[in-house]
Parts: sequence; structure tokens; C-alpha cells
Amino acid sequence: MTVNGRNVSGEVEGRTLLVEFLREGLHLTGTHVGCDTSQCGACTVHVDGMQVKACSMFAAEADGAQVATIEGVAANDGTLSAIQQAFQDHHGLQCGFCTPGMVMAAASLLKANPKPTEHEVREHLEGNICRCTGYHNIVKAIMAASGQEMPALAAE
Repeated sequence: MTVNGRNVSGEVEGRTLLVEFLREGLHLTGTHVGCDTSQCGACTVHVDGMQVKACSMFAAEADGAQVATIEGVAANDGTLSAIQQAFQDHHGLQCGFCTPGMVMAAASLLKANPKPTEHEVREHLEGNICRCTGYHNIVKAIMAASGQEMPALAAE
């Protein structure tokens, strides 16, 4: 498979999950393991351009695929992407555990819908759990990354 633009390979047991291969085999620990049941979204990555929870896919299923993880979102020189910068600017995180999955989900949404409404952002994030923020600043960050601001009424 190709991960973040780099060809990688390895031998895995048939039951090895993609999240395990990324974290343990490739040492890409930005993809988090939260629930192991595909409920929390902390392990969200992109496989061939599609948003996927890496705990719900076997590594072998990604054979030949293009995989993107949070480590591949920033520029090579470390410059944050627009989404990452918006999360920082709008404090779209607290403990940070869900943040990689949220950023990857946001990237998927903005690729498909560059100017989502607040409702569409909230609906898209339903598969990603945050126990700290109440989602308001996450939504605000995604709206900002899309070049939009949240309506004042919704911000109160």
C-alpha cells in the first residue's frame, strides 16, 4: 500500500486491523484507538480517498490502496493544513485524543462539500466522538476552514 505518499509493505496476520498496522507496523501513532468497535472515530483515515475507521478494516484489505493518515495532512515542512490551523485558531480541541479523527473527517467532508452548512458539519461528525469540547469549537473550526464563519446566533 501507499501511506501518505510512501510505498510501504509488511506481513500481517489475516486478523490484523489497519489501525494496528499503521500504529505498530509503521509507527504512525497519530491514528488513535479509542473504542475498537468503530463507534468513536478516533482511528479515522482515508483509504483511496474514502473516509474509513481503521479499526473496522483489515490491513490486508488495504493491499494496493492509497492510505492517508493524520501524519500526512501537514505539509512536508511542518506547515499546518488549513483544517489543522483552523482547529488551532478556534480551539477545536481540548485533550486532543479525538482531534486526528476529527481532522480526517473534516478533510473528507470539505473535499466532498467545500461549503457545508453548520447542520451538514454536525451531521457528518456524528460518527466521531469528543468527550471534552461539546463540538461547538470543532464545528466552528471546520466552518472557518471552509472559508465560512458560523452565524452569530449559533455561536451563542
